[in-house]
Amino acid sequence: MKHDLSSGGRPIAFEPLDKPGAPLVRRGTGIAEFDRALGGGLVPGSAILMGGDPGIGKSTLLLQSAALIAKAGGDVVYISGEEAAGQVRLRAERLGLASAPIRLAAATSVRDILTTLGQMEPPALVVIDSIQTMHSDQIEGAPGTVSQVRGCAFELIRYAKENGVALVLVGHVTKDGSIAGPRVLEHMVDVVMSFEGERSHQYRILRSIKNRFGPVDEIGVFAMAGQGLEEVGNPSLLFLSGRSEAMPGSAVFPAMEGTRPVLVEIQALIVRLQSGATPRRAVVGWDSGRLAMLLAVLEARCGLNFSSAEVYLNVAGGYRLVDPAADLAVAAALVSALADKPLPGESVWFGEVSLAGEIRPVAHGGLRLREAGKLGFARGFGPADNGQEVAGLRHTGLALLPNLVDRIMSAA
Repeated sequence: MKHDLSSGGRPIAFEPLDKPGAPLVRRGTGIAEFDRALGGGLVPGSAILMGGDPGIGKSTLLLQSAALIAKAGGDVVYISGEEAAGQVRLRAERLGLASAPIRLAAATSVRDILTTLGQMEPPALVVIDSIQTMHSDQIEGAPGTVSQVRGCAFELIRYAKENGVALVLVGHVTKDGSIAGPRVLEHMVDVVMSFEGERSHQYRILRSIKNRFGPVDEIGVFAMAGQGLEEVGNPSLLFLSGRSEAMPGSAVFPAMEGTRPVLVEIQALIVRLQSGATPRRAVVGWDSGRLAMLLAVLEARCGLNFSSAEVYLNVAGGYRLVDPAADLAVAAALVSALADKPLPGESVWFGEVSLAGEIRPVAHGGLRLREAGKLGFARGFGPADNGQEVAGLRHTGLALLPNLVDRIMSAA
């Protein structure tokens, strides 16, 4: 029997696009770097999905921000599905947050959670740690299955929208770094955040991947310390620490993370092979396919020979680069390592390299140079029409990749 959906429903009311509405009022988390990544703070009625590797610090960050909101007078509910309430309390004591008036519970039944929330005034913030542990008795399957995760998230998000509650869902990630569970979960929420970093390094980066209420690709930078996560106000100093005298194969690149410039160091090492063994290409923190393309351009357009050498490329500090403007800095590091000549002191390099060997303009050239000048760098090398006058910093425009090679090879 065919069901006809063209009748029997309730008429919906249409509204004009310019209808005045209530102003968007954000609530600060008390952590400036968290607010930056969110686009200015928590929006009432918004749903936020935060993913990250196990042990990276998701629960620590959320517990710290929940405690600060609660101490500022906001009603906060923290529901843990992975740890007992006593375990969360122990972490709070270690972080010095035991006195924060947070409503803490250990529960996995979405029916119990929504029933409890429905009997109280809507809180300012609800944290669910994690969505993969939640279970609905109306859906078949074990917690963590596609149907359970999707169904539980839908009910929690509907409660948040109807009551103007900021909701944060913690999500596990798979080996490739994507949030486990259905991809549809990312479409259901308003903000998707990724908490990144290597556990062997002390820094952590909170990255906004999707944000309906603010800019994407904004980042917040934290350092893991004994008292939890501490904010890093100037991440460039973190990724440039330890730089003393100029060394061959080292180039500084002014990256853009959203609206924030971050200076990072790119390191290259070239090892000549004596035998006929196949040379290795190892890269950490950058796209290996992009490295292969850049090596091909250097060989075809500049006459350099990398085919008989092993090439190692590393972005210092465990940082991960996705900015295409890193091409020129990587090329400068590779040529410097091949020639065994250091690059000009206190210089930064940025620009996109085409297959024809052209150095193309990139976005925010002036902002990148201003950040470099602020940190004491004296020279900038980049696209010819990307150079803006910056006090104390001289920009040198490069049109073609051979111009870069000639400059490095002819250096004393």
